[in-house]
Amino acid sequence: MGKTTDSSDAKAVGEAVDPARLERDLAFLATLGARDDGGVARLALDANDTQARLWLAEQAAALGANASVDAIGNLFLDLPGSDPTLAPVVTGSHLDSQPAGGRYDGALGVLAGLEALRALGDAGIQPRRPLSLVSWTNEEGARFAPGTSGSAVFCGVRGLDETRAIRDADGVSLGSALDECLAALDAAGIPRRPLATPMHAFVELHIEQGPILERVGAPAGVVEGIQGVSWFEVTLSGSANHAGTTPRAMRRDALEGACALAASLREAARDEADRVRFTIGKFVVSPGSVNTIPDRVTFSIDLRHPEAATLDALSASFRLLAGQPWAGCQATLTPLSRIEPVDFPAPLTALLADTAEDLALTAPRLMSGAFHDAIHLAGHCPTAMLFVPCRGGLSHHPDEHVDLDEAVAGTRLLAASLARLCA
Repeated sequence: MGKTTDSSDAKAVGEAVDPARLERDLAFLATLGARDDGGVARLALDANDTQARLWLAEQAAALGANASVDAIGNLFLDLPGSDPTLAPVVTGSHLDSQPAGGRYDGALGVLAGLEALRALGDAGIQPRRPLSLVSWTNEEGARFAPGTSGSAVFCGVRGLDETRAIRDADGVSLGSALDECLAALDAAGIPRRPLATPMHAFVELHIEQGPILERVGAPAGVVEGIQGVSWFEVTLSGSANHAGTTPRAMRRDALEGACALAASLREAARDEADRVRFTIGKFVVSPGSVNTIPDRVTFSIDLRHPEAATLDALSASFRLLAGQPWAGCQATLTPLSRIEPVDFPAPLTALLADTAEDLALTAPRLMSGAFHDAIHLAGHCPTAMLFVPCRGGLSHHPDEHVDLDEAVAGTRLLAASLARLCA
C-alpha cells in the first residue's frame, strides 16, 4: 500500500467502491440458501451460513488481511494499519437470515464492509489504525432465540455457556451447531482469536427495514440511536362454561376481557408524534373449543420508544390498566424483558453526516426501530450506524429489495467514513 490515510483521502476511498464488484458479491451470497421465490433461507450456523463464512474468509488473502474466528463464531477480517498498537476501527453486520428472508438484511452490511476494505486498497491508502470487518453470529435469532448472540457474547452481555445451551425447534443446541461450523473453519486454516478485543469504533451499515428514507428520496441515513423495547405477557383468567346455556350476566369470558384490555392498552400507547410502537403479536385462547367460553387468554406486548422515560411511563400505565377487572376476569401483566434505548455518540454521527456532505449525499438523521448488533457494541466502544433504503420498507421477506445505486451510495459513505476514522 501507499500513503497513510488522512481525512482528505476519504472521498477518494469512497469513489474507489466498485459497483459491479458489490453487485456480484450480493448475487453470489444470495445463492447460499437461495429459495425458489427469490428469497434466502440461511439460518444461523446451518450449512449455508457456514459456507458463507468460508467464502468470506477466503477474501482475506486478496485484501492483505488476516481472517480469524472467536469462540462464539464471530468471523473477523483484519487489515493492518501503519500503527499496530492502535485499536482497530470495525465494521460489519451478519450473514444469517430469516427462514423466508431477503438477500440484503445483514448481508449488505457485511459485503459493504468488504467492499470498503477493497476500496481502501484500490485507492492506494494504508490506514494508520487497523481496520476490521466482522460477521456476527446469529443476529436474527430465527433458529436460536434470542438473537444477536455473537455480539452479545463478544460484549459480555450474555455468557458463552448459556448461549451455547440454547436449542432450536429440533432440539439441536447452538453449541453443537457452532462446533460443526468452527470445525469447518479450522479445517480451512482459520485461526482462533480471543473474545472482547478492544475497538476504537464500530460502524454498521444496514438496510433501513422501514419507509422513511424511501419516502424522502434519500440514498442513505445517519442513525442516531436504537429505540428501547419492553416485552410483556398479559394473562386473563375467567371461567369456562357452555357457550349455549350461560347467560351473558353470568359469564366470565376471558376473551371478551382480553379484547377490551388490549384495546385500552393500545389507546394508552397512542401518541400524536407517532413515536410509540405498540404491537400485540401473539394471542392464545384456551381451551380453544368452538362451543366453550374461554377461561384463559394470554397475549404478548412489544412496546418500543427512543426514550427510557416514556417506556417507564407507559409500563406504569399498563400496570394500572391490568389491575382493573375486565369482563369479570382478573388480568396479570408480567414483564418479560427490557432493553434500554441507545443513543449513538454525537461526534461519531457528526463525522458520518459530514462525510455524507463531502460526498454530496443526502443523508437525513433517524432512529432505528429494529434491533441490530450495534445495540450491544454501543456499550463496548463508540458505535453508530448507516441505513440505506429498502423498497416499500419491506424486510424479513423474499421480496426485500435495495436498488444497486443506493447500495453503492451507502457503501461509498461507509468506506469514506471508515477512512476518516482510521486516519
